[in-house]
Amino acid sequence: MMGKKNKTSESYYQASQWTLMGRKLVKHKLAKFSIILLAILYCIALFGNFLAPSDLVAYNSKTKNCPPMRVRWMHEGRFIGPYVYGLKTERNMETFSIDYREDTEKVYKVHFFVHGTPYKFLGFIPGDLHLFGVDEGGGIFLFGTDSMGRDLFSRMILGSQVSLTIPFAGALISFVLGILIGSLSGYFGGVVDVIIQRIIEVISSFPSIPLWMALSAAIPSDIPVVRMYFYITVIISFISWTKLARIVRGKFVSLRNEDFVMAAKLAGVSDFQIILRHMVPGFLSYLIVDLTLAIPGMIIGETSMSFLGLGIRSPATSWGVLLQETQDVTSIALYPWRLIPLAAVIITVLAFNFLGDGLRDAADPYK
Repeated sequence: MMGKKNKTSESYYQASQWTLMGRKLVKHKLAKFSIILLAILYCIALFGNFLAPSDLVAYNSKTKNCPPMRVRWMHEGRFIGPYVYGLKTERNMETFSIDYREDTEKVYKVHFFVHGTPYKFLGFIPGDLHLFGVDEGGGIFLFGTDSMGRDLFSRMILGSQVSLTIPFAGALISFVLGILIGSLSGYFGGVVDVIIQRIIEVISSFPSIPLWMALSAAIPSDIPVVRMYFYITVIISFISWTKLARIVRGKFVSLRNEDFVMAAKLAGVSDFQIILRHMVPGFLSYLIVDLTLAIPGMIIGETSMSFLGLGIRSPATSWGVLLQETQDVTSIALYPWRLIPLAAVIITVLAFNFLGDGLRDAADPYK
């Protein structure tokens, strides 16, 4: 028994830092749940065109601001599988809005793996297969519709492709810029350090919203969506690297006079190799935690830009665009289901924050 305990103790203290981090992260329940949830969200974004029953430009003027529809299974006392009723409308004389009622005489069955609107998976693989759809002449609106009669469920899923990938790509670019510029500033010091720090101070001194407005004003309004996607990523990355660069610079200032760095210099190792192979790995676990915690800020940044009309523009969509379309208080009061994309933003940000907390705890495996 004692031998088994000693063997376990030896394997613990002989394990690498990454192994210890993995073991502790697995024990963090919220972090595990967040990993699963984020994996599901990114799978939804990846297969969004397949999961969405309609595309971004499909609309129906007869179903404007339709509330979420209920999927039923029993009809007239017998099981017929999933279906939805048709819709009939009437004018509400108090609010002067259109009220929708179920037309029980019209039954539209829900079918799975149906052929519909063509799309390109990953941007280049053509296809037209969708997870579900209804009989011809009907419609299924799980989250209701917007002011133009477009399916909110489809727009929300397709919008996740922007809202989940732009922040992730922007965080990666900021991560690389922050490490690169911060390491140069802290390692070389002197004039290089002074110039970089003054540049960081100038960029950090600008308020975020006016800076977004200035940078977005330089983007032509008629450019393709893909190019707009790229520009928004660059804008968010350009703004967000300064904080990490200062942290990395402080770490390098404290490490550059350590014995292992001096030994590497005496051995003839190049400055680039010293930075990349000897100094950065010394606090790489912290950098990964910082990257994880930076992504929620990026998501809120992209959502804020689109909400202010500075980011992705309709008919392209993101969660920020969907929220921008609900900024009218009257619209929210009459059509509260149009705030559903806000729940997606909150859930995603919380998941990344919980994952960051788990990684932060795991980064100190001996604690």
